[in-house]
Amino acid sequence: MTATQKSISNKVIAAVRTNDELLRAATSEVRIVFHLSPNILTLENDIKIMHSAGKKLFLHLDLADGIGRDRSGIEYIKKLGVDGIISTRTSIIKYARELGVFTVQRFFIVDSQSIYTTIETLKSSKAQMIEVMPAMGKTIMRLKEAVDVPIIAGGLIETREEAIAVLKSGASAVSTGKAQIWGENNE
Repeated sequence: MTATQKSISNKVIAAVRTNDELLRAATSEVRIVFHLSPNILTLENDIKIMHSAGKKLFLHLDLADGIGRDRSGIEYIKKLGVDGIISTRTSIIKYARELGVFTVQRFFIVDSQSIYTTIETLKSSKAQMIEVMPAMGKTIMRLKEAVDVPIIAGGLIETREEAIAVLKSGASAVSTGKAQIWGENNE
């Protein structure tokens, strides 16, 4: 592994869906884990596992099972100690911001209009970070010129080389479900 490939580990976010992936991420070099299938029954333990491993856990609230997508749901996960939330919904981002929960708003970029919509929505939601999918260098460059929040590139990142390319285009981080990109401890 080259020095450049090693240095991306602190800019890689593990995107997990299963308990096995969560446990694998806990032993990887990543510092942040995006839980894409959180469940109210296992959430407290998931947070303990990640925090014991020195990781931050962000929940994709839109995909959460058994957790309300409202102010009470956000208050509940905040009480449990979650480090942040991910959502496509502006109202959820606003609630979380009001409650002091760190926010990542996810956007799907399918055309030029999507870029404009992302910029306008961000003005309203005031998310602290955005995640754009799929991860495409030109999209990252255009958004970087227009927004003043860190940009996470997600989706369709299959190799370390692809992650490096997207980071070079201006992304602050990449999120990926590919464990081989998460770092040495996991290869």
